[in-house]
Amino acid sequence: MPKEKLEFFRGTLDVLILKALVWGPQHGYAITTFIREHSGSVLLVEEGTLYPALWRLENKKLLAAEWGLSENNRKAKFYRLTAAGKKQLREELATWEAYAAAVSKVLSATHPVLGEGQA
Repeated sequence: MPKEKLEFFRGTLDVLILKALVWGPQHGYAITTFIREHSGSVLLVEEGTLYPALWRLENKKLLAAEWGLSENNRKAKFYRLTAAGKKQLREELATWEAYAAAVSKVLSATHPVLGEGQA
């Protein structure tokens, strides 16, 4: 696995944020930490990328947010999944699993597929 920072494919960050919130409300730094740690430090989310995604998900009603105190006793906005967010996550996970399986099949090919008219 490459250890350099990888760019996110369109839509990837949204599903990662939704997944990070499955276990309960989290503030932004905790979400970035979850993504970084569970990707082996390959996926690094910058603040300038994270917060627009959080606002977008909140505007789509996939997340709800409220202010609270972080573990460092600092004011922080905590995000949680809504029912719509949980449904979206289930749908996105199914799509990602199908996509990953299809890509894996192509990348593990050991011979070409012969098209019509080829022998």
